[in-house]
Amino acid sequence: MERRKVILITDGDEHAKQAVEFVAKEIGGRCISYSYGNPTPISGEEIVSLIMKTPYDPVLVMFDDCGQRDEGVGEKAMHFVATHPQIEVLGAIAVASSTHSSEWTHVDVSIDRYGHLTEFGVDKEGIPDLEIGRINGDTVYILDELDIPVVVGVGDIGKMAGFDSLKKGAPITKQAVEIILERSGYHESST
Repeated sequence: MERRKVILITDGDEHAKQAVEFVAKEIGGRCISYSYGNPTPISGEEIVSLIMKTPYDPVLVMFDDCGQRDEGVGEKAMHFVATHPQIEVLGAIAVASSTHSSEWTHVDVSIDRYGHLTEFGVDKEGIPDLEIGRINGDTVYILDELDIPVVVGVGDIGKMAGFDSLKKGAPITKQAVEIILERSGYHESST
């Protein structure tokens, strides 16, 4: 059976949901809206079941730990989805947050609030940080434990001081998804 192509997103609040649903339509993909919540309200098993029912790829899935220290429900669900034999993870969007715990992950590239690619991480507002190749956030540390081909760091999805608002078409979120599709070879494999 062909594996479903999935993009993991480490944010699940209302702004993220609206932005991710919009971008999924824009790219001709699907969004698992039931995965939205702070924290993630459904299990990894339920998410995989929903992914398998979607009519086409790529499938965008949100995960959120609500700032919980250590492995929270969002990360447990993400681990289950990412390691499932019927799922192929194309990449992940690591979302910055001002979480109280000091979680961080490596990123291959970040996108600042202006849409510029940077080797530095970015903060919640989408402003480049001081550290190269890593981002601080909630629900992100598990990304380093998973075999993810492309990890893109961004500020707070649907926000970033209005730069990623739905009114503007969530341009930073869309750009992150497009980078993952391009770098993962998704377009070549789907033709």
